[in-house]
Amino acid sequence: MTQMIEVEVNCPDVETARVIARATVEAGLAACANVVAGVESVYLWQGRVESDPEVTLRMKSRMAVFDRLCALIARHHPYDLPAIVALPVLAANPGYADWLDEGTRG
Repeated sequence: MTQMIEVEVNCPDVETARVIARATVEAGLAACANVVAGVESVYLWQGRVESDPEVTLRMKSRMAVFDRLCALIARHHPYDLPAIVALPVLAANPGYADWLDEGTRG
């Protein structure tokens, strides 16, 4: 069975998130991408607590293509160190895994 994952990365704006979303789906590395605007991130960067508005991008994918997905995201992402994290999908409705598998043949 396919190991499904949800990959999440924050972007500085909607346009960046859309570019990355489209690129990952077109490359067959994500079956779907959700652009979620209106996020505020509070984070530690170079010894200082920072706060910025961001846009969260969530992508449905497979662990087998995670490294290639990360490389593609990094090519399009303006941050020096984007936080690209994968969370396991423990369960999904019938047929979803097959659909995801077909959409992530990258």
